[in-house]
Amino acid sequence: MRSEPKIIFLDAVGTLFGVRGSVGEAYAKIASEFEVEVVARDINKAFIQSFITAPRMAFPEVEASEIPKQEYQWWKAIAVQTFTQTDSIQKFQDFEQFFQRLYAYFAGADPWFVYEDVLPALTNWQGQGIEMGIISNFDSRIYPVLKALDLERFFTSFTISTEVGAAKPDVKIFRHGLTKYARIEGENSSFQHQIWHIGDSFTEDYQGAIAAGLNAFWLDRDRTKTHPTPEGKSITSLKDLVFPA
Repeated sequence: MRSEPKIIFLDAVGTLFGVRGSVGEAYAKIASEFEVEVVARDINKAFIQSFITAPRMAFPEVEASEIPKQEYQWWKAIAVQTFTQTDSIQKFQDFEQFFQRLYAYFAGADPWFVYEDVLPALTNWQGQGIEMGIISNFDSRIYPVLKALDLERFFTSFTISTEVGAAKPDVKIFRHGLTKYARIEGENSSFQHQIWHIGDSFTEDYQGAIAAGLNAFWLDRDRTKTHPTPEGKSITSLKDLVFPA
């Protein structure tokens, strides 16, 4: 039987919640509010290309007060590239006004959905007295999003790349998350072996957590099996890791 952890860290987007439909559909929806009609499929394709080629969302050496501005500009650059690639940016009379609306939209509940296995798993772990934390390559909008999705109540720590100045798979972000549980570390010499990290990215979550010395699990909901993992380290649902009541 799998031993219970002291702490479970979880990724956010793609692990706890995902985008309804697609990012392209959300972009097209907000664009239509500004009387700009675009093809959601084309926007989504351009967004993915822009997102995966963007630098990781981390701002080392930036003052804390400047982080929200940096986050905004990081996402705006992706939006500009997305609409430029689809030859639609010129359709906006005021792209800045559009982007302000788009950025605020993703800070609420409407564009997101919670995966069906999340609440049962979080409730189970919380009932077992296991502490849970977020480690995510997300921006500070994660706080209102988690609250709006009624997930905030499960977590005792939040560690995000923009505030740490390092993004997964960099071990720095994992180690920063661990510092928030120093009291548990002092109680147990095998501290890190009793810490789990679960996420949907094989590289960022699984390999990053392994490099940081954590007990990592790769959440492969789509059953792609594209990466080899030791037995029991690849799961298709968070329910695979719950404990008997």
